[in-house]
Amino acid sequence: MFNLILFGPPGAGKGTQSEKLIEQYNLIHLSTGDILRSEVAAQTELGLQAKKLMDRGDLVPDEIVIEMIRSKVEAGLDANGFIFDGFPRTVAQAEALDILLSNLGISISCFLALAVDEEELINRLLNRGKDSGRADDADENIIQNRIAEYVNKTAPLIGYYKGQGKFKDVVGTGSVDDIFNRLCESIDVLIN
Repeated sequence: MFNLILFGPPGAGKGTQSEKLIEQYNLIHLSTGDILRSEVAAQTELGLQAKKLMDRGDLVPDEIVIEMIRSKVEAGLDANGFIFDGFPRTVAQAEALDILLSNLGISISCFLALAVDEEELINRLLNRGKDSGRADDADENIIQNRIAEYVNKTAPLIGYYKGQGKFKDVVGTGSVDDIFNRLCESIDVLIN
């Protein structure tokens, strides 16, 4: 089973690239953002709690996210693998994910990080906000808060996965196909 974490700041293109990687490698997509947005749309208790945090650009608590991930992984153990998009976001989540996967007899194979500069991220998110209707993509202050949250809470994951020898930095600018080809080159080295 090949389990990949696709990593990067908000607006790095994780969702776009995940779709292409899922098709290329027949992986199950685990996007906490999609899971949370579906909970918000369904107005579940979890969704209402998450919406308050997401609207401020804050992260949803680990316990909630980890429980959502657990059920999705357990339901897909017969798959070729998973692509984790937007999870883990903290070292504590990464440690919990390692324990969860280890208990199921699997592990993370690779941690690919999309590198994009802040100005490009802000422009991408503002443009996406014009089409998506997402409140967290329409306001530059919220976007900057999301990027700051990433830098302060999420970027330390790089050191965590470097320590495991699973980290690979990938240039996240250029055409969608150029970025995809760079990601595939990194994956193919591991699976061939």
